Amino acid sequence: MQDTPILTENANAASGRQFRYYDFVMAAFVAVLLLSNVIGAAKPAALTINGEQWVFGAGILFFPLGYVIGDVLTEVYGYARARRVIWAGFVGLIFMAFMSWVVVSLPPAAGWQGQAAYESVFGQVWRIVAASITAFWAGEFVNSYVMARMKIWTAGKHLWSRTIGSTVVGQGVDSLIFYPLAFLGVWSTEQVVTVMITNWGLKVLWEAVLTPVTYIVVGWLKRKEGVDLFDEDTDFSPFKTKV
Repeated sequence: MQDTPILTENANAASGRQFRYYDFVMAAFVAVLLLSNVIGAAKPAALTINGEQWVFGAGILFFPLGYVIGDVLTEVYGYARARRVIWAGFVGLIFMAFMSWVVVSLPPAAGWQGQAAYESVFGQVWRIVAASITAFWAGEFVNSYVMARMKIWTAGKHLWSRTIGSTVVGQGVDSLIFYPLAFLGVWSTEQVVTVMITNWGLKVLWEAVLTPVTYIVVGWLKRKEGVDLFDEDTDFSPFKTKV
């Protein structure tokens, strides 16, 4: 199947347009988000390099995919459709956290020896869960907003500046919310600040490293969808539901 010619269009004018791959991108974003919290968040991993051990959360393996997909959503499909995906992920996180609590709280069957292990993996502290969900919501909306506004400022050029710039701001907001809410009073203030800055720096670095991948995915989707959307008169309220 041949690609459709790419047309530059106002995002509002394309509100009723049906896209071939939007649903798949949405599903991929939500799946990566949930997996990063279910599989990645529970395990601290370690690598030994030159005799020195480096400990990191396994969830960082998922972060790069989430960054690429999040940027693709706003760049290709516009802020309004990205907003719907962010809300879908937000609701999914709440449902996942609630069901994790329900399943962990169910009395184990007689003879089953896995309750303690199950609780260690899925019995997350509610303070951390609340901090994670709140930080995700705020950080993703800021990321999408900055991405959409910078696209107009750059006239659609210099994609790298938008992907990295939006990550600097969006993940900055995410980190400023998550680490103090989750760990202030549990860790020392110095440790909270150190981990917060370190993880923010790693996320920005990941975004920079994956810029070529983002270019490839964005270019392919724009050719397939046949449109390049600009949020020139978009309502950027995070609470608006209409596309």
